This record gives sequence, C-alpha cells and structure tokens, in this order.
Amino acid sequence: QVQLVESGGGLVQTGGSLRLSCTASGSISSIETMSWYRQAPGEERELVASITEGGYPPFLDFSVKGRFTISRDNAKNTVFLQMNSLKPEDTAVYYCHALIYGNYYWGQGTQVTVSS
Repeated sequence: QVQLVESGGGLVQTGGSLRLSCTASGSISSIETMSWYRQAPGEERELVASITEGGYPPFLDFSVKGRFTISRDNAKNTVFLQMNSLKPEDTAVYYCHALIYGNYYWGQGTQVTVSS
C-alpha cells in the first residue's frame, strides 16, 4: 500500500514563502514522476510542477515559473515545492501526486492561504 503524506502548508502574507514536502511510503523502489497540483475553491485541479526520477528538466506552470521550485530526494522518496513571492491567487489546497509502477497516487492535500 503506497501512501503520500504532505506537510508544510499554512497561512502566509503576500510576498512570503512556504516549503511543501511530500513523502511516499510503502513498498517502493523507484518513483517515475512526482508532481504538485493545486485546487482553489470553485476551480478545477491544476498541475503546478512536476519532476521525473532523473530530475531534469522539471516542469513548472507559467503562473509559478520564477517563483516556485520543485526538487526531490530519491533516497527518501520525497518531493519538495519551494514557493517564494507568494500571491493571493496561489491560495489553494496543494496535492502531491506520484506515478509508481504505472499507478497514480494522491496525497490528502495541504492548505496554502496567502493573505493580501
């Protein structure tokens, strides 16, 4: 049974920073792709950033490029999302997503709220 557990969300002011972490547990030898999605109230879930096992090149949505960085620690089955220069429009529930042995897994989500 594979589980993804996120941490690092919270409330921050405009211009602030947060770092999200997501660790996969279970019988895992490799994770093909790890990604971050987000879903704002009343909106569809959207892909924010993605990184393959090799790490390069990572994908970043244009709305976060230059502000967010995705990275991963393969030895710890962990993916990070460093979020800088946060804006109110970044407010959403952020979900970790992993592709493992051809199956997709989701975390439970972590709330990020950016106050103006």
